[in-house]
Amino acid sequence: MSSRFQLRIHQALLRSSTFRPTHIRSTPQQLTPHLRGLATSSTNMASAQSTTGGVISETARAEGGPSKGSTAAEMQSQASRTQNFEQAVQEVGAKMQNDPASVSSEDAAYLKSREARVIGQGQPPADSISAEAQRLASATKEARKSSRQPSDPTEQSANDRVSNFEAVADDVARKMASNPASVTKDEADLLHSREQRAFGNTSKGGIASQAQSIAAENEKKGAI
Repeated sequence: MSSRFQLRIHQALLRSSTFRPTHIRSTPQQLTPHLRGLATSSTNMASAQSTTGGVISETARAEGGPSKGSTAAEMQSQASRTQNFEQAVQEVGAKMQNDPASVSSEDAAYLKSREARVIGQGQPPADSISAEAQRLASATKEARKSSRQPSDPTEQSANDRVSNFEAVADDVARKMASNPASVTKDEADLLHSREQRAFGNTSKGGIASQAQSIAAENEKKGAI
């Protein structure tokens, strides 16, 4: 994993209150290698977890045994949250480094949730690894959205004309099916115009032609 990601993880863990040296009193030196080794590999993480377990055990013995609300209990809870964060970093961080375009909003939210629990804040800082994951996910989403949109103005204009025709065609088709007597000449003419603009011509026997025939019959009958 790159040094940039290592720094992000290191910063997240330094923000964790339980793992600050002031909470360990007599053993701050034992936490330093733990923090330094977290982001390097699964092997180093396993070693760090073992070191942390030893610190927690020593703290529990110093307190006369584990008990709810004790420093050792708080440390154990934080250690579990940290381990979950490490797992998320391994999963999402690999994608961030090797295939940034594959980082999804779900990945970013998953990492943010795990990091927020470690640092005790609902919103990790802007320079956090989860914030970087969110930026990658947002960039990928925007890129995919742009790729689906025509870059050629002429193509975009043609698509707009087709959409305009389809919108009118849907409305008129519903009236033709449910209440043909309500189809007006204005509606039929508008549909004919939209079809002509969208495709350059009108289809003989198509919906615009049918609508005009129905509208003409309605006018003869005085239905509208």
